[in-house]
Formats: sequence, structure tokens, C-alpha cells
Amino acid sequence: QVQLVESGGGLVQAGGSLRLSCAASGRPFSDYNVGWFRQSPGQEREFVGGTSWNGLRTIYEHFVEGRFTISRDNANNTVYLQMSNLIPEDTATYYCAADRWGVVKTESSQYEYWGQGTQVTVSS
Repeated sequence: QVQLVESGGGLVQAGGSLRLSCAASGRPFSDYNVGWFRQSPGQEREFVGGTSWNGLRTIYEHFVEGRFTISRDNANNTVYLQMSNLIPEDTATYYCAADRWGVVKTESSQYEYWGQGTQVTVSS
């Protein structure tokens, strides 16, 4: 019903910044809550943050510590994850996910639609 494509990943030195994009097609993005998750090899996928369908509620996991900001541009069917002050522990594949129901969720099992991921590597 909705297709998601992440982009914007890459290699950055510690302390640098990246902006990830999640572009949606197939349905208006304004119908969906959107979450960002990340996963490193051999580890569980973990919640980074998420935003409600109208952008009025945005939540973050504690490890973000004010370094990341999620925003959305429903007119262009895009949600962004702005990451600053990156540290090597942020290295992971980052995914966006969409959920149509209720408030923004924090568990990966609560999201129905997923993108393919974009790799973020932070060097020391």
C-alpha cells in the first residue's frame, strides 16, 4: 500500500552530520506514522525515533541525547532524520517504517511497512 525508500547514508567522521531521507509512494504519507530504526550486524533492530502522521508528536530513544531530529514534509511525501554529533556507535543500517494506526510506535513489530535501509558508517 505504501513503498518506502531510504537514502542519505554514507561515511562520516565522528562529530559529523548526516541527513537521511525516507521517501514514500503509493499512498499519501500524511496517512502514516513513521519510525526510524537501526540495526548493526548481529544485533537486534532498535528504535531511533518516530513522528506522528501530522508531525505534531515526535519521540526519540534515549541514546539520541538531543543529537537527532526527525521532521516530515507531507507535501513531498518525505520524512527526514537529521543526525549531528555522530559517534562510532551510531554505525548501522538505518530503516524507516510506516504504521497507519494510532499514535507513533516504538517497537519494530508495530510497523507494517519498511524500506530497504541505508548504511551509516561513523569513523573514529
